[in-house]
Amino acid sequence: MILTNLYTVGTASQEVVGPATQRQVVHLHNHIKSGNHYIHLGNENVSTTNSIHLDPSESITITLEPMDTLWAVATAADQTLGVLIVRQSQ
Repeated sequence: MILTNLYTVGTASQEVVGPATQRQVVHLHNHIKSGNHYIHLGNENVSTTNSIHLDPSESITITLEPMDTLWAVATAADQTLGVLIVRQSQ
């Protein structure tokens, strides 16, 4: 199953990939094209000081194990994060 969404990420952390009973391959893209606007990724305690970040226009792919979640927070309000999830068959 493939799921897509655009999230408006701000300075408060939010869940961007929820738990699933199967493995999930997650493709993430920072839609901001320029400037110093980063989107940070991690667990429910993610902050701008304890996480990896996506630079403007950067994309990454990660794999989440069953029941894992992914959270995001940005260095400024109204940053756009694109998410494409491929859920593996059970």
